[in-house]
Amino acid sequence: MGDPLNDADKVILLALARRTLESVVHRQGLPVLRLKDYSSDLQAPGASFVTLTREGDLRGCIGALEAYQPLVQDVCEHAGAAALEDYRFPPVRAEELPHIQIEISRLTPPQPMVYISPDDLLRQLRPGIDGVILRDGGRRATFLPQVWEKLPDPFDFLSHLCQKMGASPNHWQKRQLEVQIYQVEEFHE
Repeated sequence: MGDPLNDADKVILLALARRTLESVVHRQGLPVLRLKDYSSDLQAPGASFVTLTREGDLRGCIGALEAYQPLVQDVCEHAGAAALEDYRFPPVRAEELPHIQIEISRLTPPQPMVYISPDDLLRQLRPGIDGVILRDGGRRATFLPQVWEKLPDPFDFLSHLCQKMGASPNHWQKRQLEVQIYQVEEFHE
């Protein structure tokens, strides 16, 4: 992820996410970006998640776990996808726009976690700091570090993450899963 973004770049990304949200909800597509108009930090490859909430409730969240395009483009695409393509929610409607809050999470590259038992895994997790990716075969799920606010107990956190992956809540206790952690730089409107 590199150094933290400066305040000006954060403001630019939040404004772009808002512009994108309004554009896609009004069926005008994604804004056209000219990369040269942005700072080198925003042009650099970056992985992000864009989270939409309405009155404190999740309304959409889409992102990438690994950098594959310029950060500014990543945020733009994920803002649009969070509004229209999160399978858990219907698309955001125009009348909702004034009530939607935007949060952007810029991710560090995921790092594998080595553990020897379920108890060891619980001990190593850092609530409020680590985002967690669970993998088992072709299934994968992640929770951003912000999810610790709603699920502060590591046992519950992993159980809900297994359910998100489509497995039983105690799956992490029965099998040695591939676990990766990452951290985020989070900012919001």
